[in-house]
Amino acid sequence: MPEFTLHYWPIPFRGHPIRFILAHHGADWDEADAATVAALKDRAPADKPYPFLAPPLLHDRGQGVWLSQMPAIAIYLGRRFGLTREPDQSLRLICDLSDILLEITRYHGALMWDRASWAAFRDQRLALWMQLHERMAAENGVSRDAGFLFGGEAPGTADLCLGAVWHTMIDRLPGLRRLLHSHAPTVEGLADRIADLPRIAMLRAKWQDSKPIYCAGQIEESLMAVLAKER
Repeated sequence: MPEFTLHYWPIPFRGHPIRFILAHHGADWDEADAATVAALKDRAPADKPYPFLAPPLLHDRGQGVWLSQMPAIAIYLGRRFGLTREPDQSLRLICDLSDILLEITRYHGALMWDRASWAAFRDQRLALWMQLHERMAAENGVSRDAGFLFGGEAPGTADLCLGAVWHTMIDRLPGLRRLLHSHAPTVEGLADRIADLPRIAMLRAKWQDSKPIYCAGQIEESLMAVLAKER
């Protein structure tokens, strides 16, 4: 039986930061199918193996640990695998990334995008996130073609999560690559380098033709519709 089981929907979105860490480390893991994830999520709190509201949920059998929330899982795995440098700054960055995922889906689909709301978000808030991460990368040992965050000689937890979120976004929503290149070329370069790491490249190849392509549901349809109008 695999050492880890990831309970998450069959989409990249909040799952890929966790998958990138597991894959890069060479961990032995499997993933529960969507029906199992839904059934576990919908159990009464007293009947769940761990008190969580929504996936992702990780089960580490080797340590007897259950844990939910993407940033918490990422930091846990980074510590477990010896990948985390500067844990406080790494957590801050991963929380940023979680916020970006929340915002690009308009708070998990509470609202849908239209051309005006998307243009405002793209040019203001999303661009600002890119600029902030560009400064963080540039000030912490990264150039477009070399280096990893916080002076590491190899990818750490923060690099893997940053790569997972930004590269997945520009890979699955390719119209956004030009925006990232304009506001954060260092981040773009680091994200591409993370995506090209051998084990992560193998993981990505398995997802290449998967659908839904990014976050699923009506919010993915809404996002794809506004992006299609920009072509």
